[in-house]
Amino acid sequence: MQASSQLVEALDPVQKRLMFEDECILVDEKDNVVGHDSKYNCHLMEKIETGKMLHRAFSVFLFNSKNELLLQQRSSTKVTFPLVWTNTCCSHPLYRESEMIFENQMGVRNAAQRKLFDELGIAAADSPVDAFTFLGRILYKAPSDGKWGEHELDYLLFLKRDEVAVNPNPDEVAAVRYVNQAELKELVRQADAGEGGIKLSPWFRLIVDNFLYKWWSLLEEGKLGEAVDESTVHWLL
Repeated sequence: MQASSQLVEALDPVQKRLMFEDECILVDEKDNVVGHDSKYNCHLMEKIETGKMLHRAFSVFLFNSKNELLLQQRSSTKVTFPLVWTNTCCSHPLYRESEMIFENQMGVRNAAQRKLFDELGIAAADSPVDAFTFLGRILYKAPSDGKWGEHELDYLLFLKRDEVAVNPNPDEVAAVRYVNQAELKELVRQADAGEGGIKLSPWFRLIVDNFLYKWWSLLEEGKLGEAVDESTVHWLL
C-alpha cells in the first residue's frame, strides 16, 4: 500500500488527474467490451500481468499534402514512455457513450478527434471524423519502466489533410516534426544505434515494422483503401 501511495504521489499533477478521472474501455482479445477501469489501473504492470487490463486504444497517423507524417515526442511528464518519439497521436477512447459506438469505429473516431485537439491543438474542422481511414487493429503488450506499461487493442487511423495549425500542449507533447519515409528510416536507424538519445514508442515501432511503409506507399498512390482490414486483430506480441 505504501509503495502504491508513493507511486501516485510521484505523478505529475495533470497526469495524475487524468489517470484517475479517465476510464478506459476493457475488452477481450476479440474486441468485445467486458468492463471499464481507470487509466491508472490499466497501466500498472502488476495489474496488466493478471491479464485483465486489455483496453481499447487508437493511433493516429496524420499526413500533410506532401505525404509527410507528423510525429510527436511525448512530454517528460507522461506516465508511460516519456520523451519517446511516436506517431501523431496515441490515446484511448473513454468509457462514455460517444466513444463506445462500435459501428464504423465511430467511438474511436470521436476519441481521436478529441485527443488531436487536446494534445496538438488541431481543430475538429481539420480532423473531421469521416476523414479518418480505419486500416485495422493490433494487439500488443509493452512494459515501460517496470511499474507502468501498456496492454492495448489499438485501432490504426490514417488522416491526410492540407496544412493544419498545430499548437502542442506541453503537458502532453515535448516536440513535433514532419518526416518523409527516408527521414523516418533514419530516425529508426538512430534509435536502433542508440544515437542522440532517440527512442521510439513500442507500438509505433511495431506498426512501422509490420505495416507503415506499405500503407504509406499506398497513400501516396491514392490506393489506401486496398489496405483496409476491418475484421482482423493482428497479434504483435
